[in-house]
Amino acid sequence: MPSVQVTIPHQLGQEEALARLKRFLTKVKNRYETQVSDLTETWADNVVQFGFKTYGFTVSGQMTVEPADVRFDAKVPLAAMMFKGKIEQTLRDEIARVLA
Repeated sequence: MPSVQVTIPHQLGQEEALARLKRFLTKVKNRYETQVSDLTETWADNVVQFGFKTYGFTVSGQMTVEPADVRFDAKVPLAAMMFKGKIEQTLRDEIARVLA
């Protein structure tokens, strides 16, 4: 499966970035609950493994929160690759907003 990778720098420190992203993910789950199914989210320290289905596509990956950046790496179906640029930009914008 092709991947989407985004790295977003921040100046919050790891603990604050983690706290903000955990709150953000809760809001995202609530906002898109009718469009997303089979959502899994497993945190281990500063890494979250996730998976979900949306519009017939299965997406999985992980997000790693480091002291100075957040790395997002997701596996997406080949059929979704035509939207790769849009997906990457949306992730970059949303995560950067949360970490600002």
